[in-house]
Amino acid sequence: MLKNKQRGQGMTEYIIIVALIAIAAIGAFTMFGDVVRNQTASMAAELSGDGVRGVAANAEAKKGGKRATEIAKKKGGLAEYNQTASSDTTR
Repeated sequence: MLKNKQRGQGMTEYIIIVALIAIAAIGAFTMFGDVVRNQTASMAAELSGDGVRGVAANAEAKKGGKRATEIAKKKGGLAEYNQTASSDTTR
């Protein structure tokens, strides 16, 4: 009986760790999703031989990166989260 409790505790800890990693990944993707998407589009366009679209996607990725950096530099706590998140989606 004790062995089953220990096994359940280990599984619970594992689930908590996986949930925290998922939350961190969602936060990172929310912040840098446009940058990653545009960089991937840039690489795909360059590999297909369409340099013009690749340059445009690369420029969009740079703009997205700068925008994410500016948002990250803003000081604030959870009280300002909704304001920051809503201003980021209205671009």
